[in-house]
Amino acid sequence: MDLEGDGAATLLLLNPTGGLLGGDRLETQIRLGAGARVCCSTPSATRVYRSPGPPAVQRVVIDIGRDAALEWVPDHLIPSPGARLRQATEITLAPDATLLYLDAWAVGRAARGEPWGFDLLDSSVLLRDGRGALLRERSILAGSPPRDGLGGTEGFGYVASFVAARPDREGWEDLVAALHDDLVGSGSNVRAGVSSLARGGVIVRLLCASAPALRSCVDRVWAYCRLRLLGKGPLDLRKL
Repeated sequence: MDLEGDGAATLLLLNPTGGLLGGDRLETQIRLGAGARVCCSTPSATRVYRSPGPPAVQRVVIDIGRDAALEWVPDHLIPSPGARLRQATEITLAPDATLLYLDAWAVGRAARGEPWGFDLLDSSVLLRDGRGALLRERSILAGSPPRDGLGGTEGFGYVASFVAARPDREGWEDLVAALHDDLVGSGSNVRAGVSSLARGGVIVRLLCASAPALRSCVDRVWAYCRLRLLGKGPLDLRKL
């Protein structure tokens, strides 16, 4: 789809099973040629179902070419009680490539009183260019005991990280300050932190009390980064 009429492609990635089951192995490979503009999302949140045996495995490998831009903004992940998931994302950027990247998940089906009921959530991301790593992190979480205190989610049910990156760009401090000022008044149902990477980017961390609060904060961060890095206004993905 070309939602903005400027030649940029918008893709909704669909898993036909409607969720991830134990033993599933999903491999996604994306390569953007020079000058390509692509936004990838999902039709809805992704459920991870109970697995008494092996975990579901999801691996994403992305290569973003010169002067290309990728917006990776899937809806959040929802692990069911007993769910087991290992997921890894590897992204390589050309020096003048742009990435807007979202990773969001729920601590469980909070509305049904099932927080932290999953058995395993092992998630990693590696973002790099020709000089080396821009961001490398991994979290390995077991569902119990609940992580609602210091070092956990402080009772919030939704967690997100948003990364804006372009290796050859400098002066990220202005964007950090602007995002911080915008998020500081988000209210009691949101906690937010913003910092620059060692080089080439900025990262926003979010804790949200509800799915609507998560969507609202993500949309604000995404819209601001989109304007500053791509010169474009907010994108309406037209999801029902």
